[in-house]
Amino acid sequence: MRIGELAKQAGTTTRALRFYESQGLLSAHREANGYRDYSDGDARLVEEILTLQAVGFSLEDTRPFVECLRAGHETGDSCTDSIDVYRRRLAEIDALLAQLSAVRASLADRLTAAQAKHGDSCC
Repeated sequence: MRIGELAKQAGTTTRALRFYESQGLLSAHREANGYRDYSDGDARLVEEILTLQAVGFSLEDTRPFVECLRAGHETGDSCTDSIDVYRRRLAEIDALLAQLSAVRASLADRLTAAQAKHGDSCC
């Protein structure tokens, strides 16, 4: 299929597909006239990239999943490197949640202290 067809099928743009290709995540066979020709397997790669990006993965984070699919695995998370990305991202999210929880607790403490000093008489 041509680039426009793949973009439409995947729900993305031709520009995004060209960028994925420039980053080595996608590759197209070139026809004699220079047009890009993509396979159904390429459509699966784009689907995987878009799904992972929708849940907050960076483009670089998608690389192990794409490579896993290219290696012939049924799913992009069948490989150790993909599992490692899941673990790393979860650890990053856990750290952010802990940081937000600490900020929230501090803010709640400040609110309680402010209310104790001023009661309901402020403003």
